[in-house]
Amino acid sequence: MLRKIIKIDEEKCNGCSLCAKACHEGAIEMINGKAVLTREDYCDGLGDCLPACPVNAISFEEREAPAYNEEAVLKAKALKNAPLPCGCPGTNLKSFKRDSVPSVKSANLQSQLTQWPCQIKLVPVNAPYFDNANLLIAADCTAFAYGNFHQDFIRNHITLIGCPKLDEGDYSEKLTQIITNNNIKSVKIVRMEVPCCGGIENAVKKALMQSGKFIPWQVVTISTDGKILE
Repeated sequence: MLRKIIKIDEEKCNGCSLCAKACHEGAIEMINGKAVLTREDYCDGLGDCLPACPVNAISFEEREAPAYNEEAVLKAKALKNAPLPCGCPGTNLKSFKRDSVPSVKSANLQSQLTQWPCQIKLVPVNAPYFDNANLLIAADCTAFAYGNFHQDFIRNHITLIGCPKLDEGDYSEKLTQIITNNNIKSVKIVRMEVPCCGGIENAVKKALMQSGKFIPWQVVTISTDGKILE
């Protein structure tokens, strides 16, 4: 099928392996000191690897390629993370089947983060994953205070995080550029109940106003004991 997929320039590649680490699907491997797209069916075309490359060796191209196989990706992740049999009594190594490993997704243990970086200070202003994105802008502490943060908030969102008390500068200028220059569908702000978290909420509201766009947005406040406050 004709679809968008990444292209790696071997001459530019410096072998840093950052793209392979950024690829959550495992489509990129390091071979002879160079990044190689070894599984085209694992590449979802979102380009998480692009901003990770320090030498701009990765780009998009539209060509004939196998369709993205999410089921195969999830299965490969489960196999990679599954513990091997220990050889204890009752364990038959020959009869052990990796296909029998439960899906990580079904256990709700899989990370829902779909892009990297996620820090507001580090994320690029323009990136392919911002196109038609539901944007989650969250205070750092929220993911630690709220136990099911990945499933309830990060899932199906592009995630940006920051701490208005510890980070220097104002987020609003960069957030304005992100919202203005990309097709953002919605914005969800997740903050803690503590007063200093008001900084991230105010920065997002200011950015929405400065962008001149009418985008649905909401604020969710998490208490210090990990509950969502009405």
